[in-house]
Amino acid sequence: MRKGLRTWGLMLLTSVSLGVYAAGCGSQARDAAMPAAEKPASRVVQYLGKEYTLPVKAEKIVVTGALEGLEDLLALGVKPVGSMSIGGTFPAIFADILQEAKPIGERMQPSFETLLQIRPDVIISSDKFPAATAIQLGKIAPTIPLSHFPGDGEANLRFLGELTGSGDKAEAMIRQYRQKAAAAQDHLPARVKDKKVVAIRIRVGSISVYPAHVFFNDVLYTDLGLPVPAEIRAVKYQELISLEKFSEMDPDYIFLQYAAGENPAHPQAVENLQQNPIWRSLKAMKNNRVFVNVVDPLIQGVAIGGKIQFLEAALEKLHQ
Repeated sequence: MRKGLRTWGLMLLTSVSLGVYAAGCGSQARDAAMPAAEKPASRVVQYLGKEYTLPVKAEKIVVTGALEGLEDLLALGVKPVGSMSIGGTFPAIFADILQEAKPIGERMQPSFETLLQIRPDVIISSDKFPAATAIQLGKIAPTIPLSHFPGDGEANLRFLGELTGSGDKAEAMIRQYRQKAAAAQDHLPARVKDKKVVAIRIRVGSISVYPAHVFFNDVLYTDLGLPVPAEIRAVKYQELISLEKFSEMDPDYIFLQYAAGENPAHPQAVENLQQNPIWRSLKAMKNNRVFVNVVDPLIQGVAIGGKIQFLEAALEKLHQ
């Protein structure tokens, strides 16, 4: 009797073990037949000496902080799904690419909540952001801080061209810019080659000046080869200066850029300046050589397309 029970128990244990084994094999077979969860294909892209792991297809791009980035995307015909606003609206200059974009906050105040809702593939940000903001953006999606220095304009455009599959178009623009820059000095009137020429911007109602290789100064002093005024050589960062101090510079030519969205509390800043006796006493003002917004006031002087526009406009004005 005991022998029969032992035999029956052994048979039962064997039967259960075989069942478990079969079930395991069936599960493995099903797992093998089911496709694994697909991970987005990625690639490594180099930009300004750093490597970024980005999706192969970056279909959902957002831009925050970097107007230079919007300029380049406009030139490439690429439409971001989200973008910063200026003064609560999208600037008209970018209408062609922002018609369907979602606002993601003001220029230097991105809305992290909105970005999380969009779930972008890539965030084009600015190297002007503080470290804390950059870290927060990086937690949402791969983030590339675009340079705001004009000398990096070609690198910016090449990177965005590679990111968006528009590399050929980017290279064509770079060739065009180099050709125009190489020929620019030959087209410069001899009478202005020793003149004091400056580019300024009105920010928060005051005059801003820039270092020799920032803003449109890179075009004036590098591409056109104009002499750098001593006062500009002394500028290390964007600097707000008084009209009295600026008048000591007394330029021969002034290129003044003013964007209403950057001066919401000073809508009459240019008009007030033009009526000021100190401004009216300037050499450039007396000779009708103050040029306001020769290009769109939001063009930063970094993106290649904007540099071409300003180069052409400056040459035209300097012939007057």
